[in-house]
Amino acid sequence: MATLFSQTQRRPPLLRQAIKIRRHRVRDLQEALPHRAQEIEPTSHHLSPEERALLYEEALYTVLYRLGQPEPTHVGESSELLRYLQEAFRMEPREHEQMLRQVQELEKPIFCLKATVKQAKGILGKDVSGFSDPYCLLGIEQGVGVPGDSPGLQPRQKAVVKHTIPEEQIHRTQVITQTLNPVWDETFILEFEDISNASFRLDMWDMDTVESVRQKLGELTDLHGLRRIFKEVRKDKGQDDFLGNVVLRLQDLHCREDQWYPLEPCTETYPDRGQCHLQFQFIHKRRATAASRSQPSYTVHLRLLQQLVSHEVTQHQAGSTSWNGLLSPQAATVLFLHSTQKDLSDFHQSMAPGQVSCEKEHAPLGQAEGFLSATGSGWPTAVSTRAWSSPAAASCTPSPASSTSGSRAGSRQSSTVLALQLEELAASFSSLLAYGLSLIRRFRSVFPLSVSDSPARLQSLLRVLVQMCKMKAFGELCPERGPLPLLVTEALQTGTTEWFHLKQQQYQPMVQGMLEAGKALLNLVQDIIGDLHQCQRTWSKIFHNVLKIDLFSMAFLELQWLVAKRVQDHIAVVSGTMTPEMGENLFQLYVSLKELYQLGPVLSERDGVLALDGFHHWFQPAIPSWLQKTYSVALERVQRSVQMDELVPLGELTKHSTSAVDLSTCFAQISHTAQQLDWPDPEEAFMITVKFVEDTCRLALVYCSLIKARARELSAGQKDQGQAANMLCVVVNDMEQLRLVIGKLPTQLAWEALEQRVGAVLEQGQLQNTLHAQLQGALAGLGHEIRTGVRTLAEQLEVGIAKHIWKLVGIKESVLPEDAVLPLMKFLEVKLCYMNTNLVQENFSSLLTLLWTHTLTVLAEVAASQRSCPLASSRLKIALQNLEICFYAEGCGLPPEALRTATFQALQRDLELQAASSRELIQKYFCSRIQQQAETTDEELGAVTVKASYRASEQKLHVELLSASSLLPLDSNGSSDPFVQLTLEPRHEFPELAPRETQKHKKDLHPLFDETFEFLVPAEPCQKDGACLLLTVLDHDTLGADDLEGEAFLPLCSVPGLTGTVEPGDVPQTRLPLTYPAPNGDPILQLLESRKGDREAQVFVRLRRQRARQASQHAPWPGR
Repeated sequence: MATLFSQTQRRPPLLRQAIKIRRHRVRDLQEALPHRAQEIEPTSHHLSPEERALLYEEALYTVLYRLGQPEPTHVGESSELLRYLQEAFRMEPREHEQMLRQVQELEKPIFCLKATVKQAKGILGKDVSGFSDPYCLLGIEQGVGVPGDSPGLQPRQKAVVKHTIPEEQIHRTQVITQTLNPVWDETFILEFEDISNASFRLDMWDMDTVESVRQKLGELTDLHGLRRIFKEVRKDKGQDDFLGNVVLRLQDLHCREDQWYPLEPCTETYPDRGQCHLQFQFIHKRRATAASRSQPSYTVHLRLLQQLVSHEVTQHQAGSTSWNGLLSPQAATVLFLHSTQKDLSDFHQSMAPGQVSCEKEHAPLGQAEGFLSATGSGWPTAVSTRAWSSPAAASCTPSPASSTSGSRAGSRQSSTVLALQLEELAASFSSLLAYGLSLIRRFRSVFPLSVSDSPARLQSLLRVLVQMCKMKAFGELCPERGPLPLLVTEALQTGTTEWFHLKQQQYQPMVQGMLEAGKALLNLVQDIIGDLHQCQRTWSKIFHNVLKIDLFSMAFLELQWLVAKRVQDHIAVVSGTMTPEMGENLFQLYVSLKELYQLGPVLSERDGVLALDGFHHWFQPAIPSWLQKTYSVALERVQRSVQMDELVPLGELTKHSTSAVDLSTCFAQISHTAQQLDWPDPEEAFMITVKFVEDTCRLALVYCSLIKARARELSAGQKDQGQAANMLCVVVNDMEQLRLVIGKLPTQLAWEALEQRVGAVLEQGQLQNTLHAQLQGALAGLGHEIRTGVRTLAEQLEVGIAKHIWKLVGIKESVLPEDAVLPLMKFLEVKLCYMNTNLVQENFSSLLTLLWTHTLTVLAEVAASQRSCPLASSRLKIALQNLEICFYAEGCGLPPEALRTATFQALQRDLELQAASSRELIQKYFCSRIQQQAETTDEELGAVTVKASYRASEQKLHVELLSASSLLPLDSNGSSDPFVQLTLEPRHEFPELAPRETQKHKKDLHPLFDETFEFLVPAEPCQKDGACLLLTVLDHDTLGADDLEGEAFLPLCSVPGLTGTVEPGDVPQTRLPLTYPAPNGDPILQLLESRKGDREAQVFVRLRRQRARQASQHAPWPGR
């Protein structure tokens, strides 16, 4: 990029003449004051020696650490720049060498590449839609410089950024969705150490989200994207596509670059991958100079510019020449390097020259003016415009000498000549103006945009006319002419009307007919739209810049009146004979008129009414034919697609057939038609949308009927039941795809925007009750059809599942349970894999839900019939565990909440109990009673107080039964004769220990026992689950059986001293509320009771049943 001082900008002729005149005046002033220039002493802008040294250090530092290739007009040798700086700062050689060494000893700056990714064009389209979602990865790769390589782009690189550059040094742009010409305009600062072996790398990728192919097919509008889908199936999900890269050696770049670079491929496939627009600039960070650390960058740059300009002026004055405002190549190079390295903004770079020119009051005016013109800063200067002159005009003005020395005859002759010349000049003016206006009137044909220089030629014509009309001679000779903008406006209006009639004649049909006339009118309107677009993009800007004329608005207002009249006449003729072809033509005409109308000004910016206002009312009679044509075309396409459908999945990942894709395209076309129509009237727009939704839902139901009939037709001659099942799977998948497409109707038909428009017209809830009711009805019908199909598939599998489950209980006892369930699991694996392959995920999940419910039902029936058989229950338990894993399928099947239903949990508990041995069940029973004991807090039946500890050295359980309290009075005298029976349970864990009893206390509801018992028992059985000390409080009866006061369970695992080697010290008392057995029976006892052949189970059940009967006979008194 060129700097402000790198090249001389070409001055326009008018400005050059003004500057030339100004320099003549300045030279005259300088000749009057010949010694003024010599009296001006060179200054350094009043810099102190310290400030001058800091500024010199900054300039040397800039040259020593320059980066990039030199610009064509800049000085490439650093030694030449150092000599120039020594002269500009008037440094002695010794002082210069000392300062140079000091700067060389300073710390190097951090070298950075300021890279801006502007945009790209012509990139590859990797998505199904034909577009891409591009983003860029970029960074600096160190250690890759190859001496001798050709400059610029490196050879094709197969490695990508993410493999060659550390992750923390990689920068990433935003993702621009669905485009082949992305615009980023993002800037990144990339640090590097050595420019000689560093390369800039940029990779462009297409972002690919994890999206099923089914969803992509649902978004297709035609079949052209199928080839891309099949290609994407072969790659991993979520893998981004490579679009191209750019690799540049930093040593080959200029200090500033702004270019388009071709995107290179990794392989020979698709060598033309588009271009990427990049901007580069080498900058510094953390400059070690004192000026950079203590002063703003702009201040330092301004002072350096002042110093160099002062030196340039002094050099020209010493040579007795006037400085033309152009800096020497050395000064321009130093200033360019400094502004680039400091990353000064364009505004600061433009402002600095103007500020310097304003501060140089001693410089001649010509120098300051030339300096501003050369830098192109645009600061205001006193430049006079050039007066128009011609030989004729020069001869029109008589001189004083001729007027005094001529005779009267000569005066009359001179006056006649002057009058003729003035008349000739006036005629020339008029002819030129008329010719110019005629060209403007026909500017569309005279200056066609197909010729590249047409806009420039039209602009030149307008400027010539403007310059002529500004002349004083034109104003005096052609006073009757109106203002030029008014004349040009009238010419443009006339030319626009003429162009319209010319186009109308051009499209006049050879055969006179209403259909041909409609096609001609449609072509005319489309040409008008194209012309207005050209006016908006090109012509209007030219007329507005030169004459402040809004050509676009003028042309639109003129053309819309002409079009409106022509369209109304045509519709009046064809409204009585509305054939399908005429309806199609009118629809295209309506869409074109809508586009034309939208080009006009918005309602708030209009001065009056447009002829096209309310144009949609002209087409109202054609709406029924449009809607009917849309439905008829869609229905024919659906019928044709179903008839050609072989009910075979499109691919491994696409599980619906071709008719589903065609149906999606039909619905997309209907939505596109609705968007094109976009009827302005809210109430009528609502009715049209209702019709579109009704037709779409009707098409969906028609498709369901057709696809089922097609399946029956194809499977009628099939002997293979598997092939029939395949077709049924495809039919269900097609319906599911249809349901997804139907669900997008609210978005495709913009229901939210419609609801806002009709809010003030319709009653509240009318839209909800109409559109949503139609949609929900269609979705409900589709859901029913899908469930019916899935139910049919499930019924085919349920028979096999039930058969294998019942076989489990009949397998020989020698077969392990894990081996017994293998046939069932293999059957499910084969069938479910088959269904998963042929069904989409939604339908497969529905199938799994039905099969899981059926499987649980069968398992529950078999488990109920095998309650007394632990082996069969064990097999069913293992089968349930494996079935849960199978249906979960590592997260690909049913979710845990769908598997662990109430039925599943109840069955799991039952099988857990049924598969347990009798002793395990007894152990579980005591675990449940211990849990009941822990949850009991009230002492409604009374309580007992004990102290228990375990002495590991003696292997003795020490129990002190202290007392009981608040016992129930079970005798007729209102009291009881209580005693306590102590047993260690379960009995099979403590078979050698007999029950112990306390003394019997007569008529005492609060007995104080204070008795000690010791049980010789090892610690191991005491630590098992369910091990407890059972305290049974009984009322002694002399004549009959003892009555039950209540039971208390002390878990042995909580006894002090049992878990440690240290003997217990002070043992705390434990107060245990008395409890009764469950009155309704315990499921564990019921299960034990069903095992008639197990004597131990029967004995345990009889004892527990006895306790339960005793408890039921002595319910607590009311109020206790």
